[in-house]
Amino acid sequence: MATYEVHDRLLANRASRGHFAQAPPALDDVQQGVLDRLREEGYATLPFSDLVPDSAVWQELEADAEQFVAETEAGLVRESEGGESELRRSAGKEFLVRKYSWGSPLGLDDPWLRLGTNPRLLDLANAYVQMWTKLEYVDVWYTAPAGGDERRSSQRWHRDFNDRHLLKAFLYLVDVDQDTGPFEYVPRSAPGGELDRLWPWRPLGENYPPEDEFADRVNGRSVTFTAPKGTIIFCNTSGFHRGGFATGKPRVLATLTWDSPASLKALSERNYVLERTEHADLSATQRYALT
Repeated sequence: MATYEVHDRLLANRASRGHFAQAPPALDDVQQGVLDRLREEGYATLPFSDLVPDSAVWQELEADAEQFVAETEAGLVRESEGGESELRRSAGKEFLVRKYSWGSPLGLDDPWLRLGTNPRLLDLANAYVQMWTKLEYVDVWYTAPAGGDERRSSQRWHRDFNDRHLLKAFLYLVDVDQDTGPFEYVPRSAPGGELDRLWPWRPLGENYPPEDEFADRVNGRSVTFTAPKGTIIFCNTSGFHRGGFATGKPRVLATLTWDSPASLKALSERNYVLERTEHADLSATQRYALT
């Protein structure tokens, strides 16, 4: 915790803020609209095609997602028949299958890594956090429907502990309704917002409040993101959020996290390892995000 505070105030983040101040991104009207909503509410949502009009980008992502879904569902069938599978899960989140194992080598040929450094998203992340950010997390998630009514782990209301300066994106790769485990968020609950004193954020803190007391205090102010395939949600997940409680249909989404250098120095680590490739075509902000 002390290391984080030192890097936030004096070391890593000070340098990152200096880079940003010297070359702030020029946002267009669509990006600026997203930024304004993020600053006011802590979240913003729009069709992916509005933010990234290049249809080739979406087509590549969609094709890769379809392959991941097919492989995952084949693995689930093998498991149901008593066979072995190589599905990637983590302790405490057995309901969620990940595309990448922790520490997977990713190169610039990976469409999801490229999405995380796409200037349409990266410039927005930097403008929101007001520093050059690091791309900390890249993955695609498949959440299978589960029986019962008990929420577990990230299906419960919580704050992410790894940074107060962060932006996360969720890109829906299927239509998401109430049975698909939609993402939910409490507006203005991130640090600096109206509700930031509600079980306030702490680095590495116990960020899961008592469910009944939380419901009473929030009193219906949460937002549920039921939305069609191709919707992208940006949010500061140091504010209260939950999701993935699929009861009738599988939820499939991509998720990206941009956070501050201080987080990588003290509280978190990337879930991928960047393959050593030629980065000559990357901008300074893209190289910074990956290294």
